[in-house]
This record gives sequence, C-alpha cells and structure tokens, in this order.
Amino acid sequence: MLLDGRKLSQKILGELKEKVKEIAKPLRLAIVMVGEHPTALSFIKQKKKSCEDIGIEFKFYKYPDEITTAQLRKNIHVVCKLKKNTGVLVQLPLPSHINKQYILNTVPPEKDVDVLSEKSLGRFYTVRSSIIPPTVAGIMKFFEEYEIEVKGKNIVIIGAGTLVGKPLALHLVNLGATVTVLNEHTPDISRYTKNAEMLISGVGKPGLITGDMVSEGVVVVDAGLAEVGGGKMRGDVDFDSVSKKASFITPVPGGVGPMTVAMLLSNLVTLETHQK
Repeated sequence: MLLDGRKLSQKILGELKEKVKEIAKPLRLAIVMVGEHPTALSFIKQKKKSCEDIGIEFKFYKYPDEITTAQLRKNIHVVCKLKKNTGVLVQLPLPSHINKQYILNTVPPEKDVDVLSEKSLGRFYTVRSSIIPPTVAGIMKFFEEYEIEVKGKNIVIIGAGTLVGKPLALHLVNLGATVTVLNEHTPDISRYTKNAEMLISGVGKPGLITGDMVSEGVVVVDAGLAEVGGGKMRGDVDFDSVSKKASFITPVPGGVGPMTVAMLLSNLVTLETHQK
C-alpha cells in the first residue's frame, strides 16, 4: 500500500487552516538561507505555498555564500528578535565554512520550528518538548494514519543525520522499538536491511536500496532525496523493485517531503498556542 504524503499532508493542512483562523495574531514563518542549493530552494517553495494556503505569512531571508559565521549569527539574531517572525528556520545545508550548530543555536526554542538548536534538542531528547522534529513527526503521522505499530518492531534506519536518523532513532526507541542505525561505515548494509520489519532511509543516495535487500512485507519509508538531473528528484529506494515486496511504501516525490512541510507548520501553530 502506498503511504500517500500528498493526500495526508493536505488533510493536516486543512485542519491547521482552521486553527490559524482562531489565533488572534498573524503567524509568520521566516526562513534563512545561505547560498544556492536547488533541492533546498525546492523545499522552500513548498513551504511558502503551504503557508499561503493556510493563512500563514512567509518571509525569506537569503544571504551570499561568502557570509561569515559571525555575520550570519548577527543577522539571524535580528530575524529572531522581530515579533512578526513567530517561527524561524535556518535552511540546511549551510556552506562548509559556517559553524552549523553555533548558527542553529541562535534560534530560541519558542521560535525553533525545526527543533535544531541545542536547547530545543535537549527538550526533545528528554521528552519535555511540545513539538518534535518535522520529518520525525511526518513519519510518525504516517504510522498513526495507517495504523502501523512500531512497538516491539525491528526497525532499521539508514543514515544518522541531523534531520532524520538521529532524532528518529531516539524517538522510536522511546516508543519501544528495537532500532538499528546504519551509517557510511557499516559494511554490507543488506545484512541488516533483509531482517528489518520496517526500513527507513534518509541518506540522499538514489537507488541505494533495491528489492533483493528487503524482506516480504517490510514497511519502507524513503526520506532520502537527491536531484538526478533535469530537475528530477529520486529517493534512496528503488521504488519499482522494493514496492513489489513492501506492505507499505512511501513514494518520492510525494511521500515524506509534503509531510515534513505540513508538520513544520503544525509546529509553528503549536509553539504559538503553547505560549498562551
């Protein structure tokens, strides 16, 4: 069965639209980006459209590649101080010369819709946060909507990144799953993927997972995304071969991406209502 992110995200956005109407003051999502990154720009366009669809204002701050860490932090501090900016997001990736975590820490928890600052992550890791990272939240919404149980399941996560692997692994462990996280140093990942009841990948390497690497009935969530030329995007999973074995599978595009955007805006609404 297809885990349809477009359909489910529209349902969530429809519910959020009604909540936004009930909030007295305007909400605004501010996105900070450094340099040029086609995939990131594609995501920003999705975020902007979704904001417009449900009545949330959108503000885009773009800085050149050569900006220093100190200059960027100063600019983000100003962005965060503006009361109109009720949610602030630093679009990743950042250029290699930028101190990423130092920059992410500039965003205060009450505006950190991406849950990426050390303070926000600390609250999330100790189960004290009112929100969870958007991609993690989006994946969990799939499981909730399609009644997929994670407790007691053998779950393999490919990739230990900031946005998917690390936070998702901890969240699933807290929910009672047995979790194995694979990374670039893991030899022969098929040894693990073949035994997985649920497989989640967030590497950004097209065609990494093929049908011969998974078992019958596996639940597959593809959170990887990479441009393969001509503006086309592909995930980590070879959909044609893996879908023949999977009981549930997300498409790329149209799977985790729309859900991440929807849950990002859900976080924005939650942070505003939580402060009251």
